[in-house]
Amino acid sequence: MTIVLILVALFVLLLLGVPVAFALGGMGLGMLMLGGFSPLMAPQSILSTLNGFILLAVPLFLLMSNLLLKGGVGRDLFAAVQAWVGHWPGGLAVATIISCALFAAISGSSVATAATIGTVAIPEMINRGYEKKFVYGLLAAGGTLGILIPPSIPMIVYGFVTEQSVIALFLAGIGPGLVLVTLFVLFAMLHAKLSGNFEDVPKATWQERMAASKRALPSVALAALVIVGLYSGAFTPTEAAAVGFAAALFIVTFWLRTLTWATFWDAVRESAITTAAILLIVAGAKIFGKAIALYRIPQDISAFLAQTIDDPIMFIIVVSLVLLLMGLVFEALSMILIMTPVLLPAALGLGFDPIWFGIYMVIMVECALITPPVGLNLYVIQSVARTSLANVARGVWPFLVMMIMTVGILYIFPDLALYIPFKW
Repeated sequence: MTIVLILVALFVLLLLGVPVAFALGGMGLGMLMLGGFSPLMAPQSILSTLNGFILLAVPLFLLMSNLLLKGGVGRDLFAAVQAWVGHWPGGLAVATIISCALFAAISGSSVATAATIGTVAIPEMINRGYEKKFVYGLLAAGGTLGILIPPSIPMIVYGFVTEQSVIALFLAGIGPGLVLVTLFVLFAMLHAKLSGNFEDVPKATWQERMAASKRALPSVALAALVIVGLYSGAFTPTEAAAVGFAAALFIVTFWLRTLTWATFWDAVRESAITTAAILLIVAGAKIFGKAIALYRIPQDISAFLAQTIDDPIMFIIVVSLVLLLMGLVFEALSMILIMTPVLLPAALGLGFDPIWFGIYMVIMVECALITPPVGLNLYVIQSVARTSLANVARGVWPFLVMMIMTVGILYIFPDLALYIPFKW
């Protein structure tokens, strides 16, 4: 009963317009005081949380992705992919998905991925006759690849909360990420075939392909640098983010020469604002998590789930429904920070691997990025396309279904996530 009252109070605060960070922190502080605990536990929790070295990766990855966005890297990346696959059925849609996947391998941010590729792909696809609803949904969903294909900011946060290896989580995201990209590509081609709402793109010559690929080479080299450095053990995630930022700054300043002082400060300002918002949410969630831990709510929920659900598949179905409902109100990081301490003990009791469960959580919170009314990617595409939120939301449902299908595939074949980090 206690957890129900707490969640109802939290929902009321959010509906009243209280920012997520302050709603979580305020609820946690109130619970500490009502429970007779020292309110000084709140600043102690914040200090211990924000003192984590791994969290330095968050602003650095954001800086890197914003520099690439301001430097116009997405335009060259999309042009190169389009030169290779643009003549396929639905080729521009396929090029958009692959470009999102490639940029996701650099940035770790879904919002940056959606904004970077959307700015280039939306006008191009609409001019070629693609249905607007499909285009908006494709870009909103394609942006979610930014937090599944490593590196990934939500994976960093999950690893920080659960004390799991962030590199193992990154490796575990590769297989499910490729499955989701494949589903998106197949759907895009099928949709193009059935609807016929697109104009054919002439097949590029080999000379055009080589020229376009050469322009995109810096961004591909940056992705390779970050990925190889991470997975070879040369970099920690934080060091990889720092190296990636330095390389991105060099590329857009000296190679492409597309960065000005004005756009540089824009990138710094936007990264600082996003970082502050993320760290405030992390701090607020830590206070809330401390309070519910002292009230033994995670243990009570785990015991309740163990008594009522002893079938792993039923557990996943129930948790998925809960997360989908929460995604209507919470954004991705809030869901991870609130629900992971509550759900992970029960998941471990049913035999789920914590790395596998982390990838499952990331896929489910991806759904929160494209479900109204708080799906951030919906607002990004709305802003880029200058259209209504309803137009964007109508186009995302097929992609939402494919994300849930990916969860089913991951449950049936857990080695999709576990083979690379543990068995390769």
